[in-house]
Amino acid sequence: MAEPVQKITPVLLCGGSGTRLWPLSRKSYPKQFALEIDGQTLFQASALRLSGQGEGLTFARPLVVTGSDFRFIVTEQLLAIGADPGPILIEPAARNTAPAVLAAALYLHQADPDSVALVAPSDHAIPDSAAFRAAVARGLPEIAAGQIVTFGITPDRAETGYGWLELAAPTKDGAPVRLGRFVEKPDATRAAQMLAAGHFLWNAGIFLFRTADLIRAYEEFAPQMTEAVRQALAAGQTDLGFLRLDPGAWSGIEDVSIDYAVMEKAPNLSVVPFSAGWSDLGGWDAVWREGGPDASGNVLGGGATAIDCEDTLLRSESEGVALVGIGLKGLIAVAMPDAVLVAAADRAQDVKLAVTALKARGARQAETLPRDYRPWGWYESLAIGERFQVKRIHVHPGAALSLQSHFHRSEHWIVVEGTARVTVDDRVQLVTENQSVYIPLGSKHRMENPGKVPMVLIEVQTGSYLGEDDIIRYEDVYARGQGAKG
Repeated sequence: MAEPVQKITPVLLCGGSGTRLWPLSRKSYPKQFALEIDGQTLFQASALRLSGQGEGLTFARPLVVTGSDFRFIVTEQLLAIGADPGPILIEPAARNTAPAVLAAALYLHQADPDSVALVAPSDHAIPDSAAFRAAVARGLPEIAAGQIVTFGITPDRAETGYGWLELAAPTKDGAPVRLGRFVEKPDATRAAQMLAAGHFLWNAGIFLFRTADLIRAYEEFAPQMTEAVRQALAAGQTDLGFLRLDPGAWSGIEDVSIDYAVMEKAPNLSVVPFSAGWSDLGGWDAVWREGGPDASGNVLGGGATAIDCEDTLLRSESEGVALVGIGLKGLIAVAMPDAVLVAAADRAQDVKLAVTALKARGARQAETLPRDYRPWGWYESLAIGERFQVKRIHVHPGAALSLQSHFHRSEHWIVVEGTARVTVDDRVQLVTENQSVYIPLGSKHRMENPGKVPMVLIEVQTGSYLGEDDIIRYEDVYARGQGAKG
């Protein structure tokens, strides 16, 4: 048998619709970026878990596959934890996991035909990183023998929200075993039967493979997709270090999961069991379980207060909102500055219905947070009227907004933290704390943060139209087109 390959490239998948943990997670800022555990987002924790050396493994820089809206968030969150951002592939449109994983495999295979990849969603919680890395190490001899390895979670309940894996034979001490078959999300009766049988595991959607082996599987079972993804990669355009896959080739690709497209048909799959703790955090009930309920069954976040409550999750996601529960039992309450969710705990999987209902009435809270993230920082609306809007704008050290002008509004900027370098037409000036500057309608202007600490200002907009698309962009270090926000 060939010697196991030691160096592995993590492939982190960063998609998601942001519906299951609404209102914290939304389409504009899904849960891998929004939900923090022990001071790290799920995405950051995933990147750290699959980095460096340990348990007989060496990880290369991660390859991230994400959408255009999240490309700068990915970079920012990696830099915040001291991680060196690796390649970032930009999907022109979400097409589920099958095309995304194939694009990553083809990209890595071009650079190194012997490359090994570990594909993982970036929104899962795995508290014991060392145990997970040890499980990955147990899979290396399998991939050296030409197998594709998936990871199955030892179940502790008859879960109906996950797909399951049936093992071809019992396993001992976490040793790899051949996969019997994939099992779709079961009903409660079937889930209880599989739990009792003992040779079924939860499907974690994590895969370890040699890229050459995975590409061969795609060529056999999804040849049309393989050709289209090859074309999208070959015609991709480099943009500020990101690789944008070609929209034309990508547009006709089927929206399908990797399980359905390839893995359920491939004969060379092995399963490595993992029993040290895992959750896909696929609902507020999962957040409650992972949060470690107290003696009364309560989990509190953000300074929330519980009085005579039982089996309840209370989270305040805003410093200015005090959330208090009195006499509650079996409830979920999550408060954001612009939306509050109150639900029965046993209806946690129905939170997406709230998103559907809000979208139907055109409410921005359905998909958009009050804080809007940009490559240079973020802004949030504090007050909105018929002809005015007040924003708080946070600019990272060394960052700059584009040189721009507006047709329909003028602006007043008041610096409240740090120092801004402000350009208004031909004049450039430094504006420090407690100073302000006026931007007349139609003037070319830009704000920059020349310092080493964040710069925060209050912007007051006045005019007949205050939409983010009222913009002419003249210069932009982030290479965004006309009409792009910020």
